Amino acid sequence: MATINKNFDKLQRGYLFSEIAKRTRDFIEKKPGVGVMRLGVGDTTEPLSPFVVKGMMEGVERLGNVKTYTGYQDAEGKEGNIKLQNALINFYKTKNINLEAQEIFVNDGAKTDLANIQSIFGSNNIVAISDPVYPAYLDSTVIAGRTGELVDGKYEGLVYMECNEKNGFVPVPPKEKVDIIYLCNPNNPTGSVATKKQLETFIDYAIKNKAVIIYDAAYVEYISDQSLPKSIYEIEGAKKCAIEINSFSKWSGFTGVRLGWTVVPMDLVIEGTQRGKVNSLWGRRQGTMFNGASNVAQAGAVAVLSPAGLKESKEMVGYYMRNAKIIKDNLLKLGFKVFGGEHAPYIWVKNPKGLSSWEFFDKLLNEAHVIGTPGCGFGTAGEGYLRLTAFGHREDIEKAVKSIRDNFKL
Repeated sequence: MATINKNFDKLQRGYLFSEIAKRTRDFIEKKPGVGVMRLGVGDTTEPLSPFVVKGMMEGVERLGNVKTYTGYQDAEGKEGNIKLQNALINFYKTKNINLEAQEIFVNDGAKTDLANIQSIFGSNNIVAISDPVYPAYLDSTVIAGRTGELVDGKYEGLVYMECNEKNGFVPVPPKEKVDIIYLCNPNNPTGSVATKKQLETFIDYAIKNKAVIIYDAAYVEYISDQSLPKSIYEIEGAKKCAIEINSFSKWSGFTGVRLGWTVVPMDLVIEGTQRGKVNSLWGRRQGTMFNGASNVAQAGAVAVLSPAGLKESKEMVGYYMRNAKIIKDNLLKLGFKVFGGEHAPYIWVKNPKGLSSWEFFDKLLNEAHVIGTPGCGFGTAGEGYLRLTAFGHREDIEKAVKSIRDNFKL
């Protein structure tokens, strides 16, 4: 008799978004005709830039010509689009990082690999995550069977690295020994960003404990301070202990296009392996379970990484960060305590007057008709905060901010 993976029954995160939807529906039913403004969803809203669209159209045309048509990638999923791999190699060179083509795996978006990467590690590996945390890291760990039951909001067997006001919402390495560490930098949901010195402490920890850092770099192009690292590989020794996963979604508008990449260095060595083993395991996994990303999407990504594409993507990032500044500046003027919004498109707002995350959510919805995301949905340490996003059309952002300014009773 077939049985289910009972680890799915441990999952709690679906509650957050279903509850947001329910409370929003209830509000609309009670106040028909009143529009709500959504600042809670981390999805891009601006169209693909012209040069990127041109690149994708050319990719479509190549698929429509027998002489230039391309199908599957190679058997192990390493080769991908050679032009894209070479473009990524050159992209990293601008950061003084040298990579080999076989270290770069093209994917259909970072989230997929952030979850699936766990499949190449032993089932008894201990995982550490930040708290608050992007739910995908937590849920994939639970599904993989690397946790116990949920007790008082936390899973047994999982190590939580608390992010709070005292540490600037940047975690410190665990005191105990762990095997896999998830880091998101800049951070979702708090919008914090780590310095090189802070990342060095994690590299030192990982090398000492033969641990692996899974580094989510999806928001690094939002970093404007040149002294802050835009890749984990800017830190000495990182190739020995870190896997970097990135995406074109948030800085080039590819949330619907779906494309990213994962770097698994040849130098990454963990307990019981030799140089190149981890890389080959991931190649085998991808070759078995993944047939490669869309050729059209890859053509668009090659365009993104061109001088013209990078310029347009930088303008898109600038647009969202101006949105973030509008939100943050206005909230600060109103007397809110606000974090993030400088090197990431997320604004982390401390709840006023000791309100719980859901109480703040309800108050913001009922008084200003604005929807955020309760911080408690990202972990126990997120209680007492609300996440707002800078993704949105400028006029909608300004309308939402005006409504908060005019209607919210602090």
